Amino acid sequence: MFNINSFKLTDKVAIITGGASGLGEYYTRAMLTVGAKVMVVSHSERGWDKIKAVAAELGGQVAFFAQDVTAEDAPQKIVNATLDQYGRIDILVNNAGRQIRHPWDKFPKEDWQKVLDLNLNSVYYLSQEVAKVMKRQGGGKIINIGSMQSYRAGKFIFPYTTSKHGVVGLTKAYANALAADNIQVNALAPGYINTPMTKALQEDPVRSKEILEHIPAGHWAEPAELMGTVVFLASAASNYVTGVTIPVDGGYLLR
Repeated sequence: MFNINSFKLTDKVAIITGGASGLGEYYTRAMLTVGAKVMVVSHSERGWDKIKAVAAELGGQVAFFAQDVTAEDAPQKIVNATLDQYGRIDILVNNAGRQIRHPWDKFPKEDWQKVLDLNLNSVYYLSQEVAKVMKRQGGGKIINIGSMQSYRAGKFIFPYTTSKHGVVGLTKAYANALAADNIQVNALAPGYINTPMTKALQEDPVRSKEILEHIPAGHWAEPAELMGTVVFLASAASNYVTGVTIPVDGGYLLR
């Protein structure tokens, strides 16, 4: 039966890739706020001290695992480290990603591959390994992170656009395959968010004006505005929701 506890994640275990910096920090904050135990997976230790402080403030549990998620053995290592730490896996947030910009006719092959390997291939392989654990446990939640480029097409970010379109397709494919095992697979597509990464874009008088005129809400989102949606997708409140991508964009896609 639905009640306020449907949104709580008390004693649930969440893996969040790239969960110590950027928007990933806020997905981690969200999970800790509603009671989940979190395994933060990141390539370096950048941001770990801040997340430790957040966990201490909230009285939550967080562990860290340094790992390049594109490595061939990364999925099994991540799963093993999480099971060793917490004994189960209930939620996976595939957040780690990157963007590289070049003109279409000068895009180096190695940069194309780097972006696809992190933004799409690692999502496929880690989801596959985590889903095996979730199936044995009787269910779970996989949340992939898309983008406005899951719907649109940036002309200087070919592999990023391709990967984020791919994330939507992969979300649907896994949702279809795993529904019978009580594993819901959905995606969150952030709109234009006020982060250090977008500072240059916000300070560009032409592009900033174009973007703001395209957002019915009239402002760039603060990272905290993504937290409610990721909690919903991780919680029992979304048990009959699977295979969808939810834009959190202030209406950007409406125009």
